[in-house]
Amino acid sequence: MTGSTLFTDAMALTPAGDGVYHGELNEHWTIGPKVHGGAMLALCANAARTELGTSAQPLAVSGNYLWAPDPGPMQVVTTVRKRGRRIGLVDVELRQGEKVAVTVSVTLGEPEHHVPPLLSFNPVVPLMTPEPPPGLEPIGPGHPMEHVVHLAHGCDIRPALHTMGPRTDGGPPVFEYWVRPKGVAPDVLFALLCGDVSAPVTFAVERSGWAPTVQLTAYLRALPADGWLRVMCTSVQIGQDWFDEDHIVVDCEGRIIVQTRQLAMVPASA
Repeated sequence: MTGSTLFTDAMALTPAGDGVYHGELNEHWTIGPKVHGGAMLALCANAARTELGTSAQPLAVSGNYLWAPDPGPMQVVTTVRKRGRRIGLVDVELRQGEKVAVTVSVTLGEPEHHVPPLLSFNPVVPLMTPEPPPGLEPIGPGHPMEHVVHLAHGCDIRPALHTMGPRTDGGPPVFEYWVRPKGVAPDVLFALLCGDVSAPVTFAVERSGWAPTVQLTAYLRALPADGWLRVMCTSVQIGQDWFDEDHIVVDCEGRIIVQTRQLAMVPASA
């Protein structure tokens, strides 16, 4: 692979006028041969934020995945639906060639940052330390995920592999990851990407093939501090054909930054 591995470079967009932006689906931000769904969601959020042209951030990002594009040139087309005092709404299409790959609705506003919530149940802080435990290896040479998770070229990803198999106590899957970008601080867009960073929860029922995301909705709750992001991935139900998957992304200060829920297809049995 060639080209920059920086996350900020992968998010770069060039305005082409009339709400259209040109960019590149970066070959390093892929899972197997296909572009990572969280990276595409972040690109669409970036285009929406840029087109609205205010300090507002993407508070809610809801995407539908129509097909899986390959790395290479693409364009993002935005349509501003609302410019309000507190809320903006932008519809976005990510296209490659003549085909629309992702459609996204982005609600923008000011996230609550360093404001104590009235109520919060944060399951991550009691379970996961602010930094990876000693000995937890990053995805890289020799790691079992090395040849699939190419995101590791641009970010330090440390999955707790012991959390990713079937549970002996009959409980739900709870996968644990520590993630941070290489060369830059984590920002809003990277935190959104981390809302789709985990291996499919179907690993918990020994289904480990391709699990395409059909729909994903992300909520941005705060701006991330500079440091590791902790990611917990869980599921309520893994069906025969469909499964849900939830991510909670928490920064090094213990604040919930991003919450996501997606609907995806269960991999075929071996």
